[in-house]
Amino acid sequence: MAGPTADFWQEKFDKNEIAWDRGATSPQLLAWLDSSALQPCRILVPGCGSGWEVAELARRGFEVVGLDYTQAAVDLTQALCAQQGVKAEVVRADALTFEPSAPFDAIYEQTCLCAIHPDHWQTYTAQLHRWLKPGGQLWVLFMQMLHPAASQEGRVYGPPYHCDINAMRALLPASQWDWPKPPYVMVPHPTLQHELALTLTRR
Repeated sequence: MAGPTADFWQEKFDKNEIAWDRGATSPQLLAWLDSSALQPCRILVPGCGSGWEVAELARRGFEVVGLDYTQAAVDLTQALCAQQGVKAEVVRADALTFEPSAPFDAIYEQTCLCAIHPDHWQTYTAQLHRWLKPGGQLWVLFMQMLHPAASQEGRVYGPPYHCDINAMRALLPASQWDWPKPPYVMVPHPTLQHELALTLTRR
C-alpha cells in the first residue's frame, strides 16, 4: 500500500509529533455547530486522531462514531470522551475497508483525506459516498498544503497531501454530490497552511 501505514502514525503519536492537532476542537466545526448549520444526527468522524471533534459532537447530542486505524488515536479519543463524561463509539479500522453497521446522516472530514496517499483517494471518496444516506451531508475541510516539490517537480508530497480543489471536484463529482458555489471559508491552521471549508450533499 502506498503512503503512510498504521505504524507510521503510531510512531507520530508515540513521539508527540502531531502538528495537525490543534489541541482543541476545530474552530470551523464550532462555527457550524454554534450557527445550527450542523444539527444532532448520526455522524462519522474518520481519522478522528485525538478525538477533540468526537467529544464535542457527543457533548452536543450527536450519535458519533470515531474511526481511526491507529491504536494511539483510538485510546486518546476514548480517554477524552471518558474525561468529558460523554459517550461515543470509537472504532479501530482502515477507512478504505471500513463497513459501518448502518449509514450515516453526516460525515465530518477534516484530517483523513489529506493523510491518505493520493493513490487511494478514489477508494476513500467512494467510501464517503457509500457511508452516507442519500441526502446526507459531508462537512469537509480540504487541506491546502502545496509544496514546491509538488508544483515544480510533480512529486507526490505528504502527509499532509495537498487537496487541490480541482482534484476534489474530480474525486467528488457533481453527478454524485451537490457542491456549493465558491468562495469557500478559509480556515487558518497554526502550524500547517490552511483549509477550505464547505458542505457537500450526497445525491
